[in-house]
Amino acid sequence: QVQLVESGGGLVQAGGSLRVSCAASSATFSDYAMAWFRQAPGNEREFVAAISNSGGLTNYADSVKGRFAISRDNAKNTVSLQMFSLKPEDTAVYFCAARRGIRAVYSRAYDYWGQGTQVTVSS
Repeated sequence: QVQLVESGGGLVQAGGSLRVSCAASSATFSDYAMAWFRQAPGNEREFVAAISNSGGLTNYADSVKGRFAISRDNAKNTVSLQMFSLKPEDTAVYFCAARRGIRAVYSRAYDYWGQGTQVTVSS
């Protein structure tokens, strides 16, 4: 069982930066691939970024590639998403998710979810 708690959301102007983080409760955090998803009102939850259990491999949605960076610290059981050059269309609730094994881009592949943190980008 893994409990995930996100933090760091907030309001930022377009072009600004923000970092969201996720703390995991599992003693075997390094067994899990981690990902960030987001969901805007009226939209389905969409993949943002994922990182392998060791942190050596990452992948991103095309919409955020070059602007967002996912990282993890297995000693601290945390995963973070650094967001640069934010756009109003990045506004959403951001969720972190965990699954044993390899990275995946589909939300149904993830077994554990945090409660989400709101990111709002004003124009």
